[in-house]
Amino acid sequence: MKFEWLVARRYLRSPHRPAVLRLVTLLAVAGVAAGVGTLVIALAMNTGFRQTIQDRLLGVTAHVNLTRPGTDGLRDYRALAEELGATPGVRAATPAIYQTVLLSAGGRARGIVLKGIDPELEHRSNEALRRVVAGAADFAADADGMDAILLGRILAQELKIGAGDYVTLTSPQGRLTPYGMVPRSRRFRVAGIFDSGFYDYDANWGFMTLGAAQGLAGTSDLVNVIEFRIEQADRAAELAGVLARKAGPGYSATTWMEENRALFRALRLEKLVTTLFIGLITFVAGLNILVVLAMTVSDKARDIAVLMAMGARREQVRNIFILQGLAVGAVGTCAGLVAGYGIAWAADSYRLIPLDPQVYAVPFVPFHPNGLDGAWIAAAALAISVAATFVPARSAARILPVEILRYE
Repeated sequence: MKFEWLVARRYLRSPHRPAVLRLVTLLAVAGVAAGVGTLVIALAMNTGFRQTIQDRLLGVTAHVNLTRPGTDGLRDYRALAEELGATPGVRAATPAIYQTVLLSAGGRARGIVLKGIDPELEHRSNEALRRVVAGAADFAADADGMDAILLGRILAQELKIGAGDYVTLTSPQGRLTPYGMVPRSRRFRVAGIFDSGFYDYDANWGFMTLGAAQGLAGTSDLVNVIEFRIEQADRAAELAGVLARKAGPGYSATTWMEENRALFRALRLEKLVTTLFIGLITFVAGLNILVVLAMTVSDKARDIAVLMAMGARREQVRNIFILQGLAVGAVGTCAGLVAGYGIAWAADSYRLIPLDPQVYAVPFVPFHPNGLDGAWIAAAALAISVAATFVPARSAARILPVEILRYE
């Protein structure tokens, strides 16, 4: 054991230290632990929100959307989807038509987003169709020839609709009659209720076949978007450019990151602000370490003078207090990491903090601790702890033995 570490340990563990010094040392350790633990929990919560929202969002939306602005829609969409679906990195290409309609049932009505799909293609790529909690994702017409529709769980609860009920959909794209423009209305059978886990979709979305959606909108055989699911969601921007070039002039491709830029930018900003403000706790704990060492230097001035009179070098004396501060910081950092990761794991596993899904899109606070976050948090805490030792360590190294021991 090195001389410096031996003396530093004795100073930390000595039972003869003043009570105030022992208390301040414990507070310094607790301060570092609190700062590190709180930062771990806060970043785990931020990462959890981002990953959970991203996963649920990508489960029901496409990675890349191909449209043709300025036109009524895409006519040769089947051949185009088949051609672009063979692009390396593309997992699925599904045509779709979107429209906003008024849904009426049992004297209640509200606007919803209706998506016309190819059930066979969509079922392989859209998780919402695989999370049916009532009825079935069967879009076949009933005995009376009525087409089927799939509704979100929250929407069905609000309007008191169940599988097998009938609803009326009214499209604002009406038909021209001698009495003027009349909205198109058709009745549909509710084939099933889906629960995607994403509030906006469960409360506002419905699915039906392409043919039924085109008939309700009064359009010919066309769609307004081809949606692509790719193997790696992070490559969406790269593949969007490739798909737009292969589709030809006049086509535009947008990614899930562009369409949700505001949401993820807000989450990144929140992470930065959280790191800065909670990091101040660790900085304050570093000031506590400075106070501990300053009090130790004052208390052990005679011991230091004796050590230097016996041949201890100034570098060794300085290292004694640097190691002492580093030990305080290391103990607090380890305790904070253990507490932070433990609390984050328990809160995520047992869903300890419920949320209103209408506001936060998820029913509980998700915590996803990241090992990389823990590494840089520990490094920052130790760096602050070491930086706090420089002034007291320098003061200890500048002690003049002759002045301290003159009257001993």
